[in-house]
Amino acid sequence: MATQMTEMLKGTLEGIVLAILAERSAYGYEITASLRERGFADIAEGTIYALLVRIEQKGYVSVERVPSEKGPPRKVYSLDASGRERLACFWESWDFLASHIDALRPAWAPSPGVRSTNPHLTNGDHA
Repeated sequence: MATQMTEMLKGTLEGIVLAILAERSAYGYEITASLRERGFADIAEGTIYALLVRIEQKGYVSVERVPSEKGPPRKVYSLDASGRERLACFWESWDFLASHIDALRPAWAPSPGVRSTNPHLTNGDHA
């Protein structure tokens, strides 16, 4: 089940990070910390940094280099107009998929928000 969760996250992580950046500008570690606070504890920092490079290359964010007390300047990412459009498309796709997948849920399956007893799901993940 953990592999399935990882695969599902791969397809949605860009939208999740864009949603975090829609709330406020942040640098890589802040984004990772925000993900962990929201229950995405198993996402590696390296995965987030690679994603940030990709969304910067796609033009979804603007980047400002801000001096750091320790080490080199931090790259602070801010969502730009193109990123907001991409995020809107993400939510539209998410809503479509979620409603259609929910329609397939049999009566015996756990409802949204019900904690799974599946030992393969960790960190409060749900089935």
